[in-house]
Amino acid sequence: MICLRYVRDQDDALDVLQNGLVKIYMKLDHFDLSLGSFYGWSSKIVVNECIMFLRSKKRAIRFHDLHDAVELETTEPTVIDNLNATEIIKLIQQLPTGYRLVFNLHAVEGYAHHEIAEMLEVSVGTSKSQLFKARKILQEQIKSILLEPHTHE
Repeated sequence: MICLRYVRDQDDALDVLQNGLVKIYMKLDHFDLSLGSFYGWSSKIVVNECIMFLRSKKRAIRFHDLHDAVELETTEPTVIDNLNATEIIKLIQQLPTGYRLVFNLHAVEGYAHHEIAEMLEVSVGTSKSQLFKARKILQEQIKSILLEPHTHE
């Protein structure tokens, strides 16, 4: 599931997962249980593999810098409960690469904007704007699904 959130093509996602599993196996002697869970440690390796894969693609990851990005504040009840995990992953996969990367790293993996900026070699403002735009797109996609309830059941 981690790879599919980052890499759209299922075959590419499987390749990235395989590379990640090989790295996990090769670095098992570096795992220290006192520093965290095996799941967290191995997930970071797989996420890094996803980022390296996307960087290696000839398609450029486009980041649009928006210095005045504001966080979305919502007072409306969440509608995400009406969607299942497969539908949510499909929506995330439709995001442009830069938006998808930042959204996954921040909203799913829990990285702070300064960590994301360092990992992706972008500014903190870019990270924030990518997250803002990704959330906006996801909100619009969810609203359109809710307007057509028969297509998502």
